[in-house]
Amino acid sequence: MGVHDDSIIPLPGPDGVRQPAAGTPRPWENTDRAQAAVDGATGPEPPGPPRCPHCGLAGERRPTYTDRHVLLEPGLVLPAHLVPGGHRWHLDGNGVAWNGGFAEPPPGTSCRVPHLLACPGLTLDEIRPWRWLSAVRGENARKVRRQAAGGSHPDVLPDAG
Repeated sequence: MGVHDDSIIPLPGPDGVRQPAAGTPRPWENTDRAQAAVDGATGPEPPGPPRCPHCGLAGERRPTYTDRHVLLEPGLVLPAHLVPGGHRWHLDGNGVAWNGGFAEPPPGTSCRVPHLLACPGLTLDEIRPWRWLSAVRGENARKVRRQAAGGSHPDVLPDAG
């Protein structure tokens, strides 16, 4: 997923000149940037200090598999089932952080939380930790409007065979 190795040795012969020039965009970069944004891997990038741009507190900066960094809340490890989906970060053996997504975590799993979830410089409306709940509430609001419009919509569709 976007791993770039600057130690590639040019091939001998005619293919040796086909190495991309330094700074050439890699085709997966836009996808990796989009995934990093979805995951919340929006921490300050090195060489800058690992400080939150919203409150100024220092965090624990970790690299991700999308070649971006996430700013984790220092020293805070929580049971994963207590953390909203999309905000559960785990560290692999190399210290690389990855987001657990919205899937239900296995029992007994612990995770790290991004600093943004605990940042005093942001409101919960800005963080939106329970995006899935907003989607459910939106769908329920649509159901209420349909019912109020007087349409009779069966709860169960007929068996079409």
